[in-house]
Amino acid sequence: MTTMIELPLWLVVLALVLAAIAALERVLMPSARWFLRRRAERLVGRLNTHLARPIRPFRLMARADRIVQLSYDPQVVQAAIEHAHETGTPEPVVFQQVRKAAAEIVPGFSAIVYFAIASRLARWLSRALYTVRVGRVDAALAQIEREATVVFVMNHRSNMDYVLVTWLVANRSALSYAVGEWAQVWPLSAMIRAMGAFFVRRKSGDPLYRKVLARYVQTITAEGQTQAIFPEGGLSLDGRVGPARMGLLSYILQGFGPGSRDVVFVPVGIAYDRVLEDRVLVEAAQKGERRFRGSVWSGLGFVLRMVRRKLRGRYTGFGTAAVSFGAPLSLADWLDRHPAEPELLGAALMSRVAAVVPALPVPLVATALRAGAADRGALAAAVAALVARLEGRGIPVELPEGGVPAAVEAGLTALIARGIVADLNGLRIVPGKHDLCAYQAGSVEQHLLP
Repeated sequence: MTTMIELPLWLVVLALVLAAIAALERVLMPSARWFLRRRAERLVGRLNTHLARPIRPFRLMARADRIVQLSYDPQVVQAAIEHAHETGTPEPVVFQQVRKAAAEIVPGFSAIVYFAIASRLARWLSRALYTVRVGRVDAALAQIEREATVVFVMNHRSNMDYVLVTWLVANRSALSYAVGEWAQVWPLSAMIRAMGAFFVRRKSGDPLYRKVLARYVQTITAEGQTQAIFPEGGLSLDGRVGPARMGLLSYILQGFGPGSRDVVFVPVGIAYDRVLEDRVLVEAAQKGERRFRGSVWSGLGFVLRMVRRKLRGRYTGFGTAAVSFGAPLSLADWLDRHPAEPELLGAALMSRVAAVVPALPVPLVATALRAGAADRGALAAAVAALVARLEGRGIPVELPEGGVPAAVEAGLTALIARGIVADLNGLRIVPGKHDLCAYQAGSVEQHLLP
C-alpha cells in the first residue's frame, strides 16, 4: 500500500513562479522572454528531481505554438492536400478546418493549475467521497527506463476516474489524458485544458480530423509525455472491464517504428464500492444505450445534496475507492514477439487491466447474494470463500480493518441503505433492483469467469 504524500510548500511556490513567468512572457520583449525562459527551464529541472517521470520542456510551449506545430506537421499537411483533391474543397478551406481541429485538440498546461490546485483539489474530493486505497505505483514505475514514454491504461468506471488519476500520480508525473465532448463546458473546459487534457470527438468519422488527432497523440508519445488512456471508450454499463476500442492505442502503434522512444503501458485497475453514476449507467444499459446522460449541473446538484447531508450529520461517504497497478508492458518487447495488430495489443492490455481490478466489500457482498446467500451466516461464509479464491488467483482484495466480518457488515449495510437488498426474515435482493445489484457485483464476478 502506498501512502500519498503532500507536495512540499516550495513545490507549490515553484508552480506559482512558473505560472507567473508564463503570463509575463506574453507582454515582454523577446530578450526578456528569453531571459525568463532560461530561468523557467532551470526551475523545471529542480521540479523534475522530485518527479519519477520528468516534465518535458515542450510542455511549457505556448498553446498557440503547439497549434501551429500540429497544423503544419508534414503528415497533416499531406493529408489536407489529399483531402482537398478528393473532395474538391479549396485548399485554404481545408487548412482552416485543420487549424480549427488542432485548436480544439491541443491543450494548454499550467503548472500552478496542475500541481498547486488540481492535484490538491482531486485529493480533497477523493477523500471527501471515499476511503481511498492506492496500490504500489512506485513499484510499477521503478522498473521503467526514465526516457521511456509511460502510458497508464485504465478501466473506466466513473467520471471520478479522472480525479483519482490526477491525484494518484501527482507527485510522480504530470499526466495528459483525453476527455470527451461532455467536458467542453465553460469553466470546466478551461480547467481541464490547463491540466493538460485534450478533447476528443469520440464518434467523429471525419478522416481529416482523425488524422490531426492521430498526429497529436503520436507527437506527444514521441516526445515522452506521460499519458493516461481509457481504451473502453466510455463508462462501463455492467461494472466489468470491456473490450478496447482501438482509437488512441492504434495511433500510438502506428506511430511507433525503428528508433522510436519505447512506450511502456502500465495496466491500472479501478474499483469503487459505489459508482456515483451507477443508477444512470444501469438505466442506459436497460435501454441499450451507450450515451452517458449526466451533466455538469446534475453533478453540481449531487454535490450540494451531499453538502446538505454533511451539515445534517447524515453523510457517511461512499465506501472504498481502490486503484491497483499491474506489470508494465513494453511496446518494443511486445512487437518483437507479436505482429503489429492493434486488436491483439488491445486485448492483451485489457486482460492485464481486468486482472488488477481490486475486489471491495460492496461488490463482494453483492456477488455472494447473487450466488444465493440468504442469511448473514451464509453470506459471511460465501464472502470468505470468495476472498480466498480471489487471493489464490492473485487478484488484489481490499478489506477494511476487521477483515471479512467487517467487509460483510460494511457491504451489506450499504446495499440495504440504498434499497437494493432487504433484510426481512432473511436476505433478498429487492424486486426491480436485480440489475443494479448485478452492476455492483460486476467488478468481482468478472474475476470468476474461466
